[in-house]
Amino acid sequence: MKSLVSRFALLTMAVAALSSCGGQGGASMGDNEFAVMTVQSASSRQSTSYPATIKGTQDIEVRPQVSGNIVRLCVDEGATVRKGQALFQIDPTQYAAAVRQATATVEMAKSGVTTATLSEQQKRNLHDKNIISDFEYTSAVEQLNSAKAQLAQAEASLTAARQNLGFCTVTSPSNGVVGTFPFRVGALVGPSIAQPLTTVSEIGNMYVYFSMTEKELLKMTKSGTSLKEELAKMPDVQLQLIDGTIYDQKGKIDAVSGVIDQTTGSVSMRAIFPNDKNILRSGGTGNIILPYQMDDIILIPQNATQEIQNKKFVYVVGSDNKVINTMIEVSPLDDGKNYIVTDGLKPGDRVVVEGVRLLQNGQEIKPITQAEQQAKFQKALQDVREGNIKTAF
Repeated sequence: MKSLVSRFALLTMAVAALSSCGGQGGASMGDNEFAVMTVQSASSRQSTSYPATIKGTQDIEVRPQVSGNIVRLCVDEGATVRKGQALFQIDPTQYAAAVRQATATVEMAKSGVTTATLSEQQKRNLHDKNIISDFEYTSAVEQLNSAKAQLAQAEASLTAARQNLGFCTVTSPSNGVVGTFPFRVGALVGPSIAQPLTTVSEIGNMYVYFSMTEKELLKMTKSGTSLKEELAKMPDVQLQLIDGTIYDQKGKIDAVSGVIDQTTGSVSMRAIFPNDKNILRSGGTGNIILPYQMDDIILIPQNATQEIQNKKFVYVVGSDNKVINTMIEVSPLDDGKNYIVTDGLKPGDRVVVEGVRLLQNGQEIKPITQAEQQAKFQKALQDVREGNIKTAF
C-alpha cells in the first residue's frame, strides 16, 4: 500500500513539473536540448492609444432672449429633441400685453393715414383750382407723410412685440440631446444670465479629440504628399470607452490642428464617429486606438527574454552551439506575447526560446525546434500518465 501511495505522489509531481514547461522561461526535461528559433524580418500589425475627449459635432448653448420667470419645462434633462422643439416657457403675460398695445397703436396709425389721405386729396383739388395756396397743400402732403411714418413705426413695434412674445417659448436650435437645467420653474432669467438655460448637443455624429506628438505627426506628413491626402490614406480608428469596451463602430481622422502646442509639443487631432444608437455623449472620455503597420522588424516571444536591472537579455546560439547572453532593445509597444526588437539581434540569429532561466553564459546546448520540443513534452506527459516514469525523463 505504501509503495502505491509513493508511486501516486511521484506521478503527481512529475505531471506538475512537465506542465510547467509551458510557463515563462520554460523548464528542462532532464537533457541538454533547448528549443531554438531563427529570427527573421517580419511585418506586424500594431496599435497605439491616445487619451481622447468626446464632443458633439455642435454643442450649442441655449440662452433666453427675453427676461421673465420660467413657467414650464417642456422636456426633461437628457431628452432627445428636434430642431424647433419647445424646451422652456417663459411667462408671456407682459409680452402678450405689449402685442395688444402695439396692435392698437397700429390701428390708430392706420386711421391717421386714412384721415391724412382724405385731407391731402381735398387740398389737392382746391390747390388745382387755385383756391388755396401752395403752403396749405404742401402742409397737407407733409401731414400725410408723417401719418405714414407713424404707421411704419407702429408696425415695427408690433413686429418686435410679436417677436418678444415668440421668444417666451425657448426652442431647440438643432437636433440633439439636451444637457442639464441649472434653472427651474419660477427662476428669473434673462439675456444677461451667466449660465445658459441648457446645452443642446448634436450627437448623430461625434467628434473625438486627441493629441499626438510633433514627431508622430511628422512621420505622417513627411512623405511629400499633402496632409489631406495623408489623412485620407490613414486607416480607420477605434474608440475604447471609459469602461474598457471597444465602441462597435469605427471612426475616421478628419482634421488636424494647424498649430503645435508649444508647452506640450503636441498637436490636436479629430476623428469622427457615427452615433446612430446615441451611445456616445458629449463630454465623455475614452482612448483612440490607432492601428499601424510595422515592416522589417524582428519579433521574439517574451518568454525568450530575461530582465536584469530593467534591461532585457536573450541567449543567442553561436555556431559552436554555445549560448551567448546578449542584451537587446525592444519597442515599448507590444501585444502581450511578443517583443519588437529594435537593437541587439539581426535576421539569421538563433535565439533560445524555452528554458532560458536554466542556462548560463557560454553553456553548450543541443538546439531543437519548437515543434520537436513540444513533441517531447507531449510524449513525456503521456509516459507520466501511463506510469512510465523512467522513459518520461
